[in-house]
Amino acid sequence: MKQIQLSHGGGGEESNALIHDLFYRAFANETIVKAEDAAVLDVEGPVAFTTDSFTVSPIFFRGGNIGKLAVAGTVNDLAMMGAQPLYLSSAFIIEEGFAFAELEQIVQSMAEELEKCGAKIVCGDTKVVPRGSADKIFINTTGVGTVRRPGISALNIREGDVIIVSRDIGRHGAAVLMEREELQLGSDLQSDCEVLWPAVEALIGAGIAISALRDATRGGLAAVLNEWAVSSSVCLEVEEASIPVCDAVKGVCELFGFEPTDFANEGTFILAVAQEDAEAALEVLGRFGFCSGAALIGRATQRKPGKVILHSAYGSSRYLELPKGELLPRIC
Repeated sequence: MKQIQLSHGGGGEESNALIHDLFYRAFANETIVKAEDAAVLDVEGPVAFTTDSFTVSPIFFRGGNIGKLAVAGTVNDLAMMGAQPLYLSSAFIIEEGFAFAELEQIVQSMAEELEKCGAKIVCGDTKVVPRGSADKIFINTTGVGTVRRPGISALNIREGDVIIVSRDIGRHGAAVLMEREELQLGSDLQSDCEVLWPAVEALIGAGIAISALRDATRGGLAAVLNEWAVSSSVCLEVEEASIPVCDAVKGVCELFGFEPTDFANEGTFILAVAQEDAEAALEVLGRFGFCSGAALIGRATQRKPGKVILHSAYGSSRYLELPKGELLPRIC
């Protein structure tokens, strides 16, 4: 079986072959194939700029792999600022002995995710480290996008805004945990890992009055809502029964003692929109398969600014706190 060797990161013939035969072939565009020291980009107007590193373990999981996650994660961070993803960089740190076939699969997944949003990888880097110096492969991606809807911010949530979740929560955390622990629960649960820009673009195109967007990654729904409540000095009151959670995620949470609201997502986002646009926003989200089950879960009030209140179906209420302690390491 062909493996990555130290020579693949040495800058010589093997490096050249890897770059041209794999990366340039998968990410082919007029910028990257110039092989310059830096990409010259054509961008007009205000831009959003983000970077992230991915160390997920295991690197292949139900519904995706580290490559799909790297592109989706960075594209989604841009989308949450109302920015159309345009350009990405990608840097790979690969352990000596890593299977070339697995690297090909990861790179192909990245190319497929790029096609969903029209973004391009225009520069990158590859380093190969000796066995034991890294765990298989780490990927860093940086993204640039043009802001299509200015003013989307965690600072802009106002009393009366409603809170919508784009789909059922906790899938990514549960799927990775099942893979890591080799659990066989008779479930076909998959990560929600997905590029979200098409849905965000449709919301913008429909003229939805969006106050804030956030993809609920590490820390899950609970982290997003608490950050928003503090940033905008509002109280977010949420109906627990309205939060969509699939049975498989509930089962994993019960087995390991986690809360679905704390579990990571990689294709689920939270919206704060004007109350009068709630129905229209749900209609737009319903056009996308990866937003099936979108639900209105709460609203912004001034009852307890800076706090998130979770109302149960039985009439009781409690604060939904930020996740505490060590959750799942290397979830993304």
